Amino acid sequence: MVPLRGCHRFAHHLRLCSFLSMAAPQQQPGKTLLRPNPSRTVSLPPSASRPPPPSSPCSLPPPPPRVLTSSCSVSAASPAGSAPKRSRTMATDAAAAAGPPASKGCPAMKAEFAKHAEYLNALNDKRERLVKASRDITMNSKKVIFQVHRISKVNKEEVLSKAENDLAAVVNNYIGKLVKELQGTDFWKLRRAYTFGVQEYVEAATLCRFCKTGTLLSLSEINDSLLALSDKSVEPLQINALDYLLGVADLSGELMRLAIGRISDGEVEYAKKICAFVRDIYRELTLVVPLMDDNNEMKKKMEVMLQSVVKIENACFSVHVRGSEYIPLLGSSEDPDYSFFGASDFDQ
Repeated sequence: MVPLRGCHRFAHHLRLCSFLSMAAPQQQPGKTLLRPNPSRTVSLPPSASRPPPPSSPCSLPPPPPRVLTSSCSVSAASPAGSAPKRSRTMATDAAAAAGPPASKGCPAMKAEFAKHAEYLNALNDKRERLVKASRDITMNSKKVIFQVHRISKVNKEEVLSKAENDLAAVVNNYIGKLVKELQGTDFWKLRRAYTFGVQEYVEAATLCRFCKTGTLLSLSEINDSLLALSDKSVEPLQINALDYLLGVADLSGELMRLAIGRISDGEVEYAKKICAFVRDIYRELTLVVPLMDDNNEMKKKMEVMLQSVVKIENACFSVHVRGSEYIPLLGSSEDPDYSFFGASDFDQ
């Protein structure tokens, strides 16, 4: 029995002999094989046939070939004459797909962030409702102001009564919405959403009070009127001092229009009263504004308020200087007082 190793060697020898017999050139009939010409042998230059120099005992062995390890997959075209590069795959694909181990605190963190997101969404929704309510307050308060400007000596009581009823409707229908949204919360956090409506309401309320009594409606009186709208179990809505002062500053412009209209109707004494009232407000605010923080809105309103004071004073001054030319038109009572026009000794 032939050993297995001897069989393998014998098979390998047969394959080698068959390969050499196939590769050897065979002479065909009628043809002769070409033999190499020894005279045409090519001689190599000395540099090419020179053996390599012996290696020095101190020379370092050549560095081993570098094995590129990359985390990215590369399949680039190999240059001419070189072996094609093997495509490299990421060694961390499986680890990246598996992901980091789940932490025990992740569900709690997600729940906390969900709670904050819910709070912010509710706050944004409340801000939108406050902006809409502020627009409604502004629009209806302007209607009250326009109603007051229709006042005259004939219909004063009727116009003021209607204006007060409209102002009460603004409080019940629109200010009440602000109270329900803001009670028990931080008013300053959402102040920019409703401040313009509150300023317009303060302007309308103070204008009605001045036309009725000739006095200024205070901040405490306004806040007391809003207590009935608030729930007693929570902190009630209170108009802050800044919004009140901004509304009072806007009042000067409406009083300027009212004074010009009263002068044209012959109510010179009423215009004189308005001039003194606006002048007092401006004088008091000039003492308060420098003590306030840097508030550009209040500074701009003070500039507009000064212009209103100047316009009222110019109108009253013009009537005082040239009043004798218009006495028959302006005097409506049986015994008019011409001292305001500078014509106290006028012959009737």
